[in-house]
Amino acid sequence: MNKIVLIEDNQDMRENIKEILELADYEVFEAKNGKVGVELIKEVIPDLILCDIMMPELDGYGVLYMVSKNPKTASIPFIFLTAKSERDDFRKGMNMGADDYLTKPFDDTQLLGAIEKRLERIKTFSDKEDISFNNFIKNVNGIVELENLAESKRIKKYSKKDTIFYEEDTPNFLYYINSGKVKTYKMNKDGKELVTNLYNTGDFLGYKTLIKDEAYSESASALEDTELSLIPKQDFLNLLFSSKEVSMKFIKILAGSIDTRQEELLNLAYDTVRKRVADSLLKLESKYKTEDSDQFSISISRDDLASMVGTATESVIRTLSEFKQDGYITIKGSNITILQKDKLQNFRF
Repeated sequence: MNKIVLIEDNQDMRENIKEILELADYEVFEAKNGKVGVELIKEVIPDLILCDIMMPELDGYGVLYMVSKNPKTASIPFIFLTAKSERDDFRKGMNMGADDYLTKPFDDTQLLGAIEKRLERIKTFSDKEDISFNNFIKNVNGIVELENLAESKRIKKYSKKDTIFYEEDTPNFLYYINSGKVKTYKMNKDGKELVTNLYNTGDFLGYKTLIKDEAYSESASALEDTELSLIPKQDFLNLLFSSKEVSMKFIKILAGSIDTRQEELLNLAYDTVRKRVADSLLKLESKYKTEDSDQFSISISRDDLASMVGTATESVIRTLSEFKQDGYITIKGSNITILQKDKLQNFRF
């Protein structure tokens, strides 16, 4: 039986939610304010936390902060309950590491659906949890301080298309991709999207913004089911400025990304759509192909591919059809398989 800690200062609301959860076979532990809730979480170590935002003594944001700082509770799924529906409140909670957000009033189906979704995601990723991050720690021998980051991180799971952070949000974490794929992108005034970068398992995300100490200049979302380690901003900065080895590692990562981005901007300015589509497919292969596979296949929406290319979705669809007719690729639904990599590499127009 899954254990849930429910933190809600309104007694009627708390009793109603508890009744719904117990009818659904959850074991519920309740707290009337955030301060009591934090102590209860430490004692119970639940499978999930439901927490109101506006509460006396310690509000929901404070509870999330305390939970995230404790290695024993940092990975527990955290869902906010609030009567506030303003976008700023939603973004603040998610940017602090919350897993979901339910706006009151909500019905039984919404509540149970959100809980089941989070618990199912934990089950999906449980066998893989921490493996990638721990492998990174082992691969940087001599940088002992990095082990401290492993103790302060929070694990968070995202479904395909979930937003990780928004442009102009204030960063609170360094993200490390344990599994999955992530894109960053910018939106113009007309709402058109341009993909600025792709990230894979083993990549860091958001470090440039933390180093520059400014708001995000782009948004990020999951291209598939993804698990991230969220490393608190101050823990990362303290380590970055106190360890020469760690500083040099991120300087090298940053320098490499700048060189790559300059070349991509040049191609975007002068290459034809056909050449840019070919280059985007090759970039996807370079980023996501596993070493032991003979061919590269990827499931990607035409909108996402168009955002990478910097053109209309219709133009991408037409170009892919031409590539298929030429025998360069095969297409099945959203899945694209590269058959003749050399032909794509040798595009001149």
